[in-house]
Amino acid sequence: QVQLVESGGGLVQPGGSLRLSCAASGSWFSINVMGWYRQAPGKERELVGAIISGGNTVVTESVKGRFTISRDNAKNTVFLQMNSLKPEDTAVYYCNVGATPRRDQDAVAYWGQGTQVTVSS
Repeated sequence: QVQLVESGGGLVQPGGSLRLSCAASGSWFSINVMGWYRQAPGKERELVGAIISGGNTVVTESVKGRFTISRDNAKNTVFLQMNSLKPEDTAVYYCNVGATPRRDQDAVAYWGQGTQVTVSS
């Protein structure tokens, strides 16, 4: 079982920055991918970015050049550095981890509780 604890959300003015963190704890055979999704009011949840175990990253087009995803393997923590924030970035941001609980089990997707990011003047 994997538990995820997120931190770092809040209220920021347009053009500002925030850094989200998500720490994984518990037990697993392997963590395959760590990433972030977001869901704005009235919209579907969408992928923001992800980092796979080999270190390759992907971010959605709307945040390229502004958001960076990184990972501290020693601390099982994934970060989302968000710069040049826009009002349209306002959403609840969810940490997502794909992990294999045991060697003989299929991978499972785990979700954090969500953290609110509000970009407003």
